[in-house]
Amino acid sequence: MTDLLAIAYPWVKSLHIISVISWMAALFYLPRLLVHHTEQVGQSGQTHDLFKMMEFKLATVIMRPAMIGTWIFGLALVFTPGIVDWAAVWPWTKGASVLAMTGFHGWLVGRVKAFAAGENRLSGKRYRIMNEVPTLLMIIIVFSVVVKF
Repeated sequence: MTDLLAIAYPWVKSLHIISVISWMAALFYLPRLLVHHTEQVGQSGQTHDLFKMMEFKLATVIMRPAMIGTWIFGLALVFTPGIVDWAAVWPWTKGASVLAMTGFHGWLVGRVKAFAAGENRLSGKRYRIMNEVPTLLMIIIVFSVVVKF
């Protein structure tokens, strides 16, 4: 199995990068949709229904498959011999950040469900602040992988 992972490494790495880009795009965009939904649309009406549909589709059609792909291809890379030096700090900081990113993903899905149920209680300002979470985690992940500290 490890020989197969080594042979497939460039393909798996490419698919991992594609998945990460798709996941990050959704993680950046969904909080912005929630800001506008909160500040401009409200919790009823035709535009509310349009935003609910857009948020739901972004979360389920793009964000969820991208996260799953990121995890599958990332784990395949982790199990590829010679790729990860577990004695270094970087795999642990990256792993913790990916877990935090996954938690943020789950928090966003919860917010989409709250909007769908008409139960949003957060302000646009709160969504703006939360929109910075994936950026900070991305910075930690990229430096972890590239610098390998």
